[in-house]
Amino acid sequence: MVQNFKIGKYLILRRITQIGILLLFTFKSTEFILFGNLSSSVLLNSIKLSDPFAYLQIFLASFTLNFEFFLSALVIFLLYAVFLGRAFCAWVCPVNLITNFAELIRRYLKPAKLTNFKANTRYFLLFSFLLASFLFSEPSFEKISHIAIITRGIIFMQSSAIFVGILIFLADLFLQRNLVCSHLCPLGAFYSLISRYSLLKITYNLDKCTKCAKCINICPEPQVLNLVTKYSGKVLNPECIKCARCVDVCDDDAINFNLINFVKGKK
Repeated sequence: MVQNFKIGKYLILRRITQIGILLLFTFKSTEFILFGNLSSSVLLNSIKLSDPFAYLQIFLASFTLNFEFFLSALVIFLLYAVFLGRAFCAWVCPVNLITNFAELIRRYLKPAKLTNFKANTRYFLLFSFLLASFLFSEPSFEKISHIAIITRGIIFMQSSAIFVGILIFLADLFLQRNLVCSHLCPLGAFYSLISRYSLLKITYNLDKCTKCAKCINICPEPQVLNLVTKYSGKVLNPECIKCARCVDVCDDDAINFNLINFVKGKK
């Protein structure tokens, strides 16, 4: 097995969650539980849910306020802003399945880095899409969203998802590590911006750490682990996607979710 790519409990839980959500969207027999797609859905035949980034684009494009649409987006906004942070990227988004597979293959092939996009590129794209929505009166990112294409492609068995999925895989494999999710995705940038004060955090205990650096090597956003080997505390950087790959690879029990520590009665 490639070093650091062990299958931990959080990886299994993430895959169950990601695939489970897609299966609920796919089958008519489960529509009473969850119906729609990641942009707009209905939970338990009663709770409407909408992508807040999509709502923001549509609002800027039309400057009309649909109160029901606003509330459905507000529910998701509060879920991630208050509780889960940027967990959507690791626990819900189907693109994560593709980019994680590309990352696994990269560790075998070790290809040279061909592009040098900075993480801030995604924020530039985020505000560019919002500006374009305003200028051209249409939700610009939703028109080309790779996440929507992959999600609809899986739900409705569309071949376009295969083509886009292969492009994402090849980009992450040969151009740059975690290129799509960690450098280019405007939806990931949106969730980073709203996640600064979310309650769910990764915690690090310096006293238990043997400084093996496995957590930094496995993390798709390694800049968020700047406290490792320096001091104990919470990972406060909102770019953390809560994937818990650092938790899975840590043999020292030095990294965990803050809620786990809370249950154990630790500070």
